[in-house]
Amino acid sequence: MNSPNRMTPPEPRPAFDRISLRRLVRIRWVAVAGQALALVVVHNILDFPLPLLPTFGVVACSAALNLFFAFHHRAATRLGEEQAAFFLGYDLLQLGLLLYLTGGLENPFAILILAPVTVAATILSRPPVIALAIFAVAIITALGLWHVPLPWSGPPPEFPPQLVLGIWTALVVATVFISSYTWSVAAEARRLRDAVAATQLALAREQRVSAVGGLAAAAAHELGSPLATIAVVAKELARELPPDSPHLEDATLLLSQSERCRRILAELTQQPAEDSASPYERLPISALVEAAGENYRDPRVRLIFATTAAPPEAEPLVRRSPEIMHGLNNLIQNAVQFARREVSVTIYWDAAIVTVEVADDGPGFPAHLLGRLGEPYLSTRAGEASHMGLGIFIAQSLLERSGAELTFDNLVEGGAHVVISWNRANLEAETRSNAAAENAAGG
Repeated sequence: MNSPNRMTPPEPRPAFDRISLRRLVRIRWVAVAGQALALVVVHNILDFPLPLLPTFGVVACSAALNLFFAFHHRAATRLGEEQAAFFLGYDLLQLGLLLYLTGGLENPFAILILAPVTVAATILSRPPVIALAIFAVAIITALGLWHVPLPWSGPPPEFPPQLVLGIWTALVVATVFISSYTWSVAAEARRLRDAVAATQLALAREQRVSAVGGLAAAAAHELGSPLATIAVVAKELARELPPDSPHLEDATLLLSQSERCRRILAELTQQPAEDSASPYERLPISALVEAAGENYRDPRVRLIFATTAAPPEAEPLVRRSPEIMHGLNNLIQNAVQFARREVSVTIYWDAAIVTVEVADDGPGFPAHLLGRLGEPYLSTRAGEASHMGLGIFIAQSLLERSGAELTFDNLVEGGAHVVISWNRANLEAETRSNAAAENAAGG
């Protein structure tokens, strides 16, 4: 049970979420407006004689490119990763040209070179972010070596090389740090979002299974009466028809098939609770836990269920919720997979708490992962088929929705140990409230 990951994966997602072209175009329009306004203010109000023709030419190129995208692409167009990287790479180049014409690193607006890299880090995967960061560092280096002198209204001040080197160092360090930090935070947010989506998918699947079981039981109940009528009529026809009647064989066949349908419906109504019960049916906690682990019995591993209680406390009745069922499913399944010979599931209750402990005799949780259990995409079997590192995350997320607290540790004698605890009063109160809601809906 040392790998918190076993489950059927959701449909594969692309490694990159396609970005809206309209959003990038809007960002560029803001940049174009800001650049044009800055050029006008610096030239006309602050009296710095800027080379307006080439600088406005560079700004006009960005505006023209935006207009091209507006007229030749649908507003809902979404860019692939390579296209988005080239889009932001152009923004870096355009800003570099503007800075080259207006003093290079001596221009206070040189800090804006960080903007396209930061945007890239929030939406792109690691390789294009690294490529754009290297491109930005190359532009910063070129601006430190070659640029048109910053125009001044009076005698230009002397910028010591140490100051230029300090600005270059600050921009390079900021580019590397901000891009890497922003990318790591954005990547973690995307991973968590995908893991939550997988949790919701697992819960929806469990709810559908419960609903189908309930519908099957209801259908069996409703179809019982008409099938009984058909059987009675078929029996009467078979008894009244003469032995040489050509319809006797048909009546006998009709009788046998109606009996077969009745047997099938009887089997449906006698399915175990985990197959046919309503998701709102109340079960003893021991029966609920055994139902959750029933599908994971393995000939090579003994799966032992045991109950202990603080007398004279009666066994709590618990709603068979999809959250509890799927969470216990994942934990018991992992234990069976990594056990050598035995998995024990112990259910305990008293007046205050209800506890389920799952322990195996396998290698246990890796020590370096023990403090991080419950994080998504955490697995010692990453890359193997069907192992996404989401098993423990989904189990913990679903069980915590039911009010449980989970503790993970390793046994002294070896093996993994998971403790799931509920406040008994809260667990039974939720069960009673849901039962009352079901009765009200049925009434």
